Amino acid sequence: MTMYVMDVNRFAGRTVQVDQEQTVVSSGPYRFVRHPMYASASLMIVTGPLGLGSYIAVPFCALFIPILIVRLLNEEKILSQELSGYAEYCERTKYRLVPYLW
Repeated sequence: MTMYVMDVNRFAGRTVQVDQEQTVVSSGPYRFVRHPMYASASLMIVTGPLGLGSYIAVPFCALFIPILIVRLLNEEKILSQELSGYAEYCERTKYRLVPYLW
């Protein structure tokens, strides 16, 4: 999923910055949630320990999800201020991380 997001959105990266030629991406996974890369990361964070058979690690790994949420909210604030068309995209794409939930 992360690779698909990076293929659809060439501006996806580890830092939050807006380039002059950057546009809002609303295709691919961005049709369903505003932050598909964070959704993918959340899924990996929780299911990784399960796949390795470390059930006790799941709650500890899940503690990283609130950190992702804080980062996501900060990113939305920056994009709303600096990226033309992002506010309209947010109105069309209601869900941030999980379709029909949040």
